Amino acid sequence: MNRGRALAICLFAASLAHSQVPSNEEQQDLMRAVNQGAGSAIDMIRELEAHLQKYPDSTQRSEIEVRIAKTAIEGKDLARTVKYGELALKAAPTDALLLDRVTGALLTLGGKENADKAYGYARTLENILDSTQREPGRNAAHRQDEREHAMGSVLLYQARARMLTGENEDAVRLATRSFSAYPSEEAAREWAEALLKLGRQQDAIMHLAEAFTVPDSFATDERRLEDRLRLGELYSKLHESEKGLGDLILAAYDRTSTVVETRKKKLLALEPNAGLADPFEFTITGLDGKKLRLASLKGKLIIMDFWATWCEPCRAQHPLYLKLQEHFRSRPEVVFLEINADDDHSLVEPFLTELMWDKNVYFDDGLARLLNVANIPSAIVFDPAGRLASRMDGFDPNSFVDTMTERIQLILGR
Repeated sequence: MNRGRALAICLFAASLAHSQVPSNEEQQDLMRAVNQGAGSAIDMIRELEAHLQKYPDSTQRSEIEVRIAKTAIEGKDLARTVKYGELALKAAPTDALLLDRVTGALLTLGGKENADKAYGYARTLENILDSTQREPGRNAAHRQDEREHAMGSVLLYQARARMLTGENEDAVRLATRSFSAYPSEEAAREWAEALLKLGRQQDAIMHLAEAFTVPDSFATDERRLEDRLRLGELYSKLHESEKGLGDLILAAYDRTSTVVETRKKKLLALEPNAGLADPFEFTITGLDGKKLRLASLKGKLIIMDFWATWCEPCRAQHPLYLKLQEHFRSRPEVVFLEINADDDHSLVEPFLTELMWDKNVYFDDGLARLLNVANIPSAIVFDPAGRLASRMDGFDPNSFVDTMTERIQLILGR
């Protein structure tokens, strides 16, 4: 049994211990079922279902049903994912994981009734994503990328549900929105299939070519091959040969590459430093919104003080840091940068105002991640050549100023 599964079973047992206490006999039987089912997902489901049959009015029924649903998801048991997932969703209607897995299972099982249910759950997921605030700050580009990918998948669920119920015009609309939210091989292929159901072969061929060519790290070689074979089949049927197909594929490649590149630029605007490996290529943002290119400080010795509003030691260190700054105030070749590492930037200005700290502060904008700042506060020193010359994770209040002064003077002396 892997560690993840063992942890899940332990957490399940702990949750049962905090629920309404059943009889000693039932509790003993349940613990026995959990232990006996620990070997595999199939065994766990069998044992827990048998327990519910024996104790149909169990006070822990809802917790057990949630556990069966999540175990069924793990074991790719579609029927039980739907059966117990829907029961669990009555108690937790906004559980995104359950909504996603139950929707996917319903669509795989097929049928109009399942498709209607899947469409409803997918709409709930869409509403959850719509209500998620787009927060700036650390990992903003990554968070937005994940959000757009999730939205593309949710809209794709809806398109598939509509195709299963014969509402093909709506399926085309939803597949179009899916590709716009996150340009993927899967969305372009679904778009093409919906168009084919409407008899629009030429449009379908165009989007199938996009499925074959769109830059998409989630697309497998097998799916790409399927797209290519299907594309050749449809094109030859319409044109009696593949003559001209190469030009159509090249045009689709140019089109999808432009779409994906435009999307990347928008994400980079949220987090301009994404992907950079040299800290001196970074541009960091001040509390006042002004930008600072670290490359503009090359030739100076730079001390970066990484801190956060939630960090109690940072409050104790702050007057010592000011004392260190005062010591080098007459040295213009020494630059001090206060770098805030809060995820929520809105907390910073009120914090500085309350404590009457100087507001000449910059946000880390990914710099802490690049420099592996695992502890707050941390002081990192770069020499005038732009090399990392010293770092201090945490601090000793009795020696901080003297130790940092000695290190800075040593680097300047070089």
